[in-house]
Amino acid sequence: MCSARLSRPDNKFEFTPHSSHFSCVQIGLDMAGYDFRLPFEQPIFELQDQIETLEANENKTPEMRERIRGLRKQLAETTKTIFNNLDPWETVQVARHKERPKFTDYIELVFDEFVELHGDKFFGDDRALRTGFAKLDAHKVLVVGHEKGKTLKERNECYFGCAHPEGYRKAMEKMQMAAKYGLPIISFIDTPGAYPGIGAEERGQAMVIAQSMLEMSRLKTPIICVVIGEGGSGGALGIGVGDRIAILQHAYYSVISPEGCAGILWKSHNFAEQAAQALRITSRHLSEMGVVDDVIEEPLGGAHRDHHQTAGRMKVYLLKTLRELLRKPHDQLLADRYDKFRRIGPYLETPADSSA
Repeated sequence: MCSARLSRPDNKFEFTPHSSHFSCVQIGLDMAGYDFRLPFEQPIFELQDQIETLEANENKTPEMRERIRGLRKQLAETTKTIFNNLDPWETVQVARHKERPKFTDYIELVFDEFVELHGDKFFGDDRALRTGFAKLDAHKVLVVGHEKGKTLKERNECYFGCAHPEGYRKAMEKMQMAAKYGLPIISFIDTPGAYPGIGAEERGQAMVIAQSMLEMSRLKTPIICVVIGEGGSGGALGIGVGDRIAILQHAYYSVISPEGCAGILWKSHNFAEQAAQALRITSRHLSEMGVVDDVIEEPLGGAHRDHHQTAGRMKVYLLKTLRELLRKPHDQLLADRYDKFRRIGPYLETPADSSA
């Protein structure tokens, strides 16, 4: 649901917003220049500033030390209260935080011996979708994931995590190879949505996402999918079919971005907060509806405050889940995977009135 268009021979994009759509690329551009002292975090920063001021004093009195201990306790309690009561729009803001761990952070902190695999053998190598073999303790695995980049240069190179068809073709081919050699697949999802340009549509964006979902549904190897930030629409689903679907506590997973939904319903992305409320996109909502299997708790104050602790919790979850899945025969894996997705979205049918 985006409105960027490719119009130059050097393959650069021009963004052309209109009233009913909001580009995933524009979301990335907005976030690139955003002050990530989030408004609802202001009480936390005020307490941190007070602590830093007192700690900067070289001649601390016993009263000052006691005051610092009290402020630290208050800081922990305030942070816990704020992050345990985030509303959906605040959750979206945390999921988009510039300092939130990215795909490359998890590769560095969770896995060993990562060897990246490039190209789709058809068009090119999409930097928004990364693939490679790695070791998770003693387990050899294939890792697939969206990469948003950290610097503005990196974000431009990987289109802010918006993958092209060649990215999904690359991922699909590498996942088929992993299944051939009996290697489990771990997928990290973090995208506002698939890239919306004309070139991407011409190269079969919608079709290749559908093909990837079909292939993942029938691969005879364990697949674990984790939403680590944004889980936006078909761009997320393209690498999101697995035996276990997990989400970090302050990530979100949605059929459309709040801005895109607001553009369609209210003709303005200024209503994104209301859209986020209506979409039911937080980890709590998704768990209640059976869309995700597990919620991975984040460190106090969000994953952006402690990459190492977040990675440690991620590794524990992946190892535990992988051991469970490896005990299942392939036929049972496929049957359970199929049943899992068939159960999503239950509804009630009211018998027709025979007198009508």
